[in-house]
Amino acid sequence: MSIELEKVVEKFYQGLEEGKILGKKCAKCGAVEFPPVYACNTCGGWDMEWVEISGKAKLHSIVMPAALSTKPEYKALGKYAYGEVELEEGSRLNAVVRGINKKKRNELSDKLPVDVKAAIYQRDGYKTVVFDLVED
Repeated sequence: MSIELEKVVEKFYQGLEEGKILGKKCAKCGAVEFPPVYACNTCGGWDMEWVEISGKAKLHSIVMPAALSTKPEYKALGKYAYGEVELEEGSRLNAVVRGINKKKRNELSDKLPVDVKAAIYQRDGYKTVVFDLVED
């Protein structure tokens, strides 16, 4: 079987430049993949279509950056942590979440999952996706 592969990475980053966060939806089972991939991780289907992600999500865990996992390019983010995020569309991923320090982590740990929202963040030379806490 021969399939035609598109430039998934290029399309994803073009979307970010246009202010859109894109994923791929499986035509066979309806699962949404984010970050976008060539084939569905749920059923293995190859028929995937581009969809815009709502950005609404739940934060399920919080891990503070350690000395070896701190990224210098994230200094501009201010306080942040890593966490498992589940998108409204169903995909789960490990992500950067802004606005979390050790005190905030302690406050949130008994309340998980909590609402977060995807945001487009300008890094040095390209844009990427981070998440922000949704405060009541």
